[in-house]
Amino acid sequence: MGMGILDVQGVCKDFGGLRALNQVNLQVREGTVHAIIGPNGAGKSTLLNCFVGRLKPDTGSVTFNGKSLLGINPHEINQAGVARVFQTPEIFADLSLIENVKIPAFAKRDGAFRLDLWSRVDTHGEVTDHAEAVLEDVGLADKRHMHAGSLSRGDKRRLELAMCLVQDPKLLLLDEPTAGMSRADTNATIDLLQRIGERGITKIVIEHDMTVVFTLAHTISVMAQGTVIAEGEPEAIKGNPKVQEAYLGGAHL
Repeated sequence: MGMGILDVQGVCKDFGGLRALNQVNLQVREGTVHAIIGPNGAGKSTLLNCFVGRLKPDTGSVTFNGKSLLGINPHEINQAGVARVFQTPEIFADLSLIENVKIPAFAKRDGAFRLDLWSRVDTHGEVTDHAEAVLEDVGLADKRHMHAGSLSRGDKRRLELAMCLVQDPKLLLLDEPTAGMSRADTNATIDLLQRIGERGITKIVIEHDMTVVFTLAHTISVMAQGTVIAEGEPEAIKGNPKVQEAYLGGAHL
């Protein structure tokens, strides 16, 4: 596998008297799928927020491709090649699918975005072509002129993923990408993420569905009470007694 693309050292984050992250160390190798698992409240989403500039760690470092992400605005981190799929899909419900995907495509191309201009340009240009190709990739091309708000939860997830992929990210962060999905939609999402993996995009996945985790992940980090308690390949994590106790009260994964 590749060299480290994201390096996290000694990250701590307090909220008042509560320590949400405690000396978190993490190294994500380029081109891999790195899963982060753990019970609710373990600090997983807080950690992702430190990666994308929504939160600033109190101590520690976060380095992406050799450059510190601390003190950088979220849009600058995005421009550097980091994209995120949220727990609840963040889409423009009143716009069509193709319009949703063109918005981040223009933002990536121009470094900024003006909502009053975007719909008047590039009707048949490079950005539109790229957006349509990405919608084809995620299986939504036939719905490209539908309003995004009318989609099923699974399709909204795929749309948000398309909005990330159109930016050609180097690192894709997925926060519970199959939450609330049917088993059929979950399996389709697994297939889609495996296809994306063929492009070499590095992915960090937070997920509670162990089928998703053990199907996709090359490396798994397990968090509990704000710290990483174990890390390794899937088979090693399955048999780790500390992980079984912290994550499932002693039950086997």
